[in-house]
Amino acid sequence: MFDYHFDWGVVGTAWPHLLSGLGITLQLAGITIVLSMILAIPVAVARMATIEIIRWVAQIYIEIFRCTPMLVQLFWIFYALPVLTGITLPGYASAIIALTANLTAFMAEAYRSGFQAVPVEQIEAGKMLRLNRFQQLRHIIVPQALRQQIPVILSLNISMFKDTALVSTIAVGDLMFQANTATTETYRALELFTVAALIYFCIAFPVSLLTSYLERRGQLARAGRPSMIKPRKPQLAGASS
Repeated sequence: MFDYHFDWGVVGTAWPHLLSGLGITLQLAGITIVLSMILAIPVAVARMATIEIIRWVAQIYIEIFRCTPMLVQLFWIFYALPVLTGITLPGYASAIIALTANLTAFMAEAYRSGFQAVPVEQIEAGKMLRLNRFQQLRHIIVPQALRQQIPVILSLNISMFKDTALVSTIAVGDLMFQANTATTETYRALELFTVAALIYFCIAFPVSLLTSYLERRGQLARAGRPSMIKPRKPQLAGASS
């Protein structure tokens, strides 16, 4: 028999702290997304470099952060990196570094896929116009790659937003940290963690819907391209050539 008496009043008491934690979560997500979208461009370019050593360094970086757990990366930067450098980083800075390094690796692969999908003819046209490599990236490659990879980028950002909950393990006062703190004080885990989950869901779900919409629109656009060619009118029998 389910014999649990809900007390949603604890949510009202903890609400200001939850909102404060949500602000930290959104700060972390916003800073990480901006930094990663910028840093992923040179990493993706290095990943496609003709110089082998540069290509291998970029690939090693990408594979390390793609093939190890986010929590391990966070702990390594917060606990292990100060042992090597002698510099103790606060939890907030460690969270930014870990989240950015992780998302940059995934974002670089998304960019690389988009870069390689740009038609070679357009790049050759840029060379004919005497555009250098940076100008080709700025005016031809990056804009098209970003448009094509928007659904993938949004999906990566959703995953990163959810991963910000891990920073509570190094005492960063995000939404999850505040919910956990309130739970230890009130012993109302069901109500508080349910509300925390709903807050994450209310932010991530609309972005997920937008991602699905953009994916469907992209598929329809690609499927509709051949139909843009107008069929030739059939020539009447006996008509003079």
